Amino acid sequence: MGILTKEEIYTRIQNGDIIFSPGVDAFQMQAHAVDLRLGFTFLIPKLWQITKHGREALNINPLETEYNSTFFEIIELEKGQYFDLLPQEYVLVSSFESVEVPNDLMAILYPRSSINRKGLSVDLTGIIDAGYAGQLTLPIKNNTRSQVIRLYPGERFCQIVFETLNETVTPRKSRYHQHDIIDGAAQENTAETDMILKGDIRALKKDHPYTHE
Repeated sequence: MGILTKEEIYTRIQNGDIIFSPGVDAFQMQAHAVDLRLGFTFLIPKLWQITKHGREALNINPLETEYNSTFFEIIELEKGQYFDLLPQEYVLVSSFESVEVPNDLMAILYPRSSINRKGLSVDLTGIIDAGYAGQLTLPIKNNTRSQVIRLYPGERFCQIVFETLNETVTPRKSRYHQHDIIDGAAQENTAETDMILKGDIRALKKDHPYTHE
């Protein structure tokens, strides 16, 4: 495996192997990474909801509950608007660009160091699978106890680094593939989830061994 340099990334983009939509601008290209810009869609986790019983706290169990957009207040900013992130507040934000990764590459997301210095943490899960296509979801938290941090759609927020694979893979399409940030929050119902809820972890291991395809 090796990390693609700026020239290699540019060549891949020109050949249509790596696709950014909208395209990469002159400010985004780095020596061995591409900066991604903050999008306009913000999801703020809700604390409560009104039910037939009254005002109930939202107790979220993602394994049992369909964890979808009803659990968030969705804010779509307009051109020229900003978002004030309150102290200790946590939000999900879309990347401005969508990205398509070819089957012989994987990608890793890193926060920009300037973002960390502001008191923000970007809890990136890291890996973008080979074959992925779509926007990226950025979990952001204001770690300060008293400072409001202003976020602007379009500011460069994190970096995407591309790594070559030793061989081309057949990617598994994730629930986020070709979906926007709102659709991507939906629950993933699988046999694995059912067995986790029952506590049958040993049975899970036994019944679902990895077999080379």
